[in-house]
Amino acid sequence: QVQLVESGGGLVQAGGSLRLSCAASGRTFSRYAMGWFRQAPGKEREFVAGISRSGVYTYYGDSVKGRFTISRDNAKNTVYLQMDSLKPEDSAVYYCAADSRGALAAGTIAGEYGYWGQGTQVTVSS
Repeated sequence: QVQLVESGGGLVQAGGSLRLSCAASGRTFSRYAMGWFRQAPGKEREFVAGISRSGVYTYYGDSVKGRFTISRDNAKNTVYLQMDSLKPEDSAVYYCAADSRGALAAGTIAGEYGYWGQGTQVTVSS
């Protein structure tokens, strides 16, 4: 079991940056590949980024490649999402999730994640 709490969301102008953090409870954080997803009103939940258990391998959705960076600090039980060059279409609730399959690599499908945070709102104004 792992509990996740996101922080760092807010309102930013287009072209700006935000850094999201996700703090995990428990002593088994390093056993989980982690991911970030987002969901805008009326849209399906979308894969944003994933990171392997060790942090060596990272994966990104096509819409954020080159602009977002996922990282993790297993000593601090925290995963981060650095978001640069933000666009209005990046506005959404962003969720942190732990991949519950026990895989080394992170999945890209929401169903592969068994643990979710409550979400943090990101709004990008034009």
